This record gives sequence, structure tokens and C-alpha cells, in this order.
Amino acid sequence: MSKDTRPRVVAIGGPTATGKTALSVALARKFDGEIISADSMQIYKGLDVGTAKVTEEEKNGVPHHLVDFLAPDQIFSVADFVGLADGTIQEITARGRLPFVVGGTGLYMTSLLSGLNFAPEKTDPALRDALNRRLAEEGPQALYEELVRVDPEYAAGVHPNNTTRVIRALELYSATGRRMSDEREASRPAQPPYRSLCLCLTCRDRALLYRRIDARCEEMVRRGILEEAELVYRNRERYRTAAQAIGYKEFFPYFEGTQELNDCVNRLKQASRNYAKRQLTWFRRQTDAVWLYLEDGDAAQRAAREITAFLA
Repeated sequence: MSKDTRPRVVAIGGPTATGKTALSVALARKFDGEIISADSMQIYKGLDVGTAKVTEEEKNGVPHHLVDFLAPDQIFSVADFVGLADGTIQEITARGRLPFVVGGTGLYMTSLLSGLNFAPEKTDPALRDALNRRLAEEGPQALYEELVRVDPEYAAGVHPNNTTRVIRALELYSATGRRMSDEREASRPAQPPYRSLCLCLTCRDRALLYRRIDARCEEMVRRGILEEAELVYRNRERYRTAAQAIGYKEFFPYFEGTQELNDCVNRLKQASRNYAKRQLTWFRRQTDAVWLYLEDGDAAQRAAREITAFLA
């Protein structure tokens, strides 16, 4: 019987504001690991507060990868992430260390762990133009609601304002009748490229999760999110991804003089809570995960036991 030589990977996912950063750093220190960020916004330079980017102090000496390396006017896709993350996993493994893939962008994490193959997409310019016209006329919510109707599984992992992914999925469905979720499933290899353990951190009590999210939003305001949001607002035509992201667009009405700051902060809290619900839906549908609950008080100890058994 041949020995399985695939790299081992520990993934830590779950909704925002549950403490994934602190847990992953503690575990990486314990198991001689390095961390690969699976966050679609923490890749951007200069956008630190609004993305809850890990600080040098929080890293506590643990190497972090795929964080803070791309200019905010650059587009970055899930295919880009999978390619870079796979190369990083190979490098970490070759150094004799354990890769930890950590973040809340479920599409990134599950695409990486399942080994999705991203073939070049064939596009229909006329159909793409028609969808973009609808976007301008009807707004992003209308297109997202259509995606929910035709492909609820894929829609669960896509933010309503991520119009690029929404339009691509609708374009595929309109042109071929195939759903993006089915395309992704068909592109999975028979065997995943890694031996992986996925841990998901959350709260049993949804009210506790929401209180943690609200507290994080208030801390972001204290740390200067308004300055970052104004930078994104001034450059919104170039910083297209950031201009659609939770944490920045909620403050645009304040800069336009149409809404009070406190109302914008409340909008940020609500948007973050809604995002957490979508994250939970995605991870529960897509991953064979071990769930760790903050109320139990032993999440770190249980995670360590799971990793020890996984590595044995």
C-alpha cells in the first residue's frame, strides 16, 4: 500500500469576529506552523482597519502569507488565490512546518482544499453587456436575488455587492443552463490535493455572535476606519473591490452628506451581521468541519487535540 505523501493542511474558518486570528496564531506556535490568509480583502495594502488585518503584535512571531501584498486597484480572483496558496503550502511543507489556512472567505478556503481546477472562462460579450446594463438600471440587489433563485448554493458564498461574481454566474446560467455550483463540483478532482483538517469557530448563541460583531465594529471606528473609508471613497473608481466591501461602502453616505455618522456605523453592524450569516451557511454546506463553540470555553484545547490526532 503506497504511502500518502500529500501535504497536511489545517484550515480554520467561521464567521467574522469569532477570534480566528488569535486561535490560529496560538495553534501555529504550538505546532510549528505558518499561516496562509484566506481573506479576500486582507490582501490589499493600506486597508488594515476595515479588513481587521492581523497586526505585527498579533502575529506573535508567526509567519503570515497572502496578507498585505496587493495594491487596492488590482483585481484578485479565487483562481489567483488557489494558485498562490497552493505554492505557499508546498513551500511551508518543504520547510518541515505545518500550513494553517485561516480566514472567513469560504469560497477561497473550500476551493483550495478541494483542489478546484479553474479552466479559462468563455464569455459572451453581448450577454455580459446586457447584464451590466441591468446592473446599472436595476442595481446589484436585483441581480443577486436572481442568482439566489437560480443557484442558491453558489449565492450563499457570494456577497450581493460582488457584482463580478454575480454577473459571471448569471452569464454562465443564461448561456448554458448550468449553475456555477455544479461547474465547481464537476471541477473537483477525485482526490483532494491535501490531507486536511477543517476547524470552524463560532457561537452557539447567535445573539453572542452579533454582540461580538457590534463590538468589533465599534473598535474599528476607534482605530480609524473612517480615514480608510474616505480613502476608498475618494478612489472608488479605481478601488472597485474595496468600494464594494463591507467596512467601507457603509460610510459613503456620510462623505456625501446624506447620512449621519452614527447611522453609517449602524449600517456597518447590520451588514457585518448579515455577512456572518452567509459565512455560517457556506461553511456548514461546504466543509466537513469540526465545529468549535466559544461558549464551551475550551475551543483552543479542543482544537489542539484535534490537530494532534490529525498529525498522528
